[in-house]
Amino acid sequence: MKVSVITPRFSIAGVPLAQVRFARALAAAGHQVDLVIGYVLPGLTVPESPGVNLITLGQPKVRGMVVPVWRYLRSAKPDVIFSAEDHLNAVVMLAAILARSKAKISGSCRVTPFDTYSNTPFTKRWILKQVMRALMWRADALTCVSRDMVDQYRSVFRNPRHIDVYNVVVDAASREKMRERLDDTWFTHKTLPVIVGAGSLAPWKGFGDLIRAVAELKHGGRPVRLVILGEGDLRPELERLVEELGLSDLVRLPGHTQNPLKYFARADAFVLSSTVEGLPNVLVEAMMCGCTPVSTDCPTGPREVLQNGRFGYLVPVRDSAGLAAGIERALDNPISKEELAEAVRPFEEQAVLARHFETLGLAG
Repeated sequence: MKVSVITPRFSIAGVPLAQVRFARALAAAGHQVDLVIGYVLPGLTVPESPGVNLITLGQPKVRGMVVPVWRYLRSAKPDVIFSAEDHLNAVVMLAAILARSKAKISGSCRVTPFDTYSNTPFTKRWILKQVMRALMWRADALTCVSRDMVDQYRSVFRNPRHIDVYNVVVDAASREKMRERLDDTWFTHKTLPVIVGAGSLAPWKGFGDLIRAVAELKHGGRPVRLVILGEGDLRPELERLVEELGLSDLVRLPGHTQNPLKYFARADAFVLSSTVEGLPNVLVEAMMCGCTPVSTDCPTGPREVLQNGRFGYLVPVRDSAGLAAGIERALDNPISKEELAEAVRPFEEQAVLARHFETLGLAG
């Protein structure tokens, strides 16, 4: 089949990286795959994927993608389209209607609808809600990356058709990345346990709480080292907090890395400190690497991924003392690699592809 995977932009973030893995999995399954990206952030390169045809539209704004996607659909004539994120889902459905495309469309929702839609008339989020109501009929499947998010959509729209389908997180290429060499003495010559966090340096990631948790552990006589992988606007504030708490010898913020998996594979625990998520791919990645997870019990996803605490340690949101206690539990009682491998099976490429094609009424 001719399959299109469409994403708004490429950055070192969960959604675009998941779409790249998904396109790669479709190609490995024998499909003809176009990966269509609205915009690639300057300085970044989309990872090469065997069998995947990369198309970039040069449109930094999602609304600017309507005409390019319409042109693409008229010329490429894909059989199936997989898009991600609500704004882009609306663009793809509109473009498909205008192009009179016969492609089956699966639109995936990646963040809580409470942050996407509004009931306040004539606001941008209210307008998007009306647009989605008008266009939803064109989607053959509407999916969410967690079961809790499906329930949220049912509270925002009347009788929506949303169902849960996970992202591809576990694949052969990712397993190879786990084995890459890591030249970092904190990990290769440990004198203290090493904890890793990863994600955009943004308020909702809760990294300030995680840094304070390290301070709690230090003052409690259980020092650990923390590496936070990622970049963002909150960097100056987080660096000031590290200085104020006297943690410069225990906390590092090295910025973006092309391969966080090699860090996860060598860390003693991974900590997700977020206040909100869709479904945190990075949590699944850490578990795939055999790293014991500690996570805030935030909406949505962590409780679902950890199966109510069976495969990791859940702690309260915005609670640095709770995070510190969770880290101590993880260090004292790590989850075995065999158990973590069981936990991530629903995120393996074959399982996810089968679920997607089932929702579209296709044999796969």
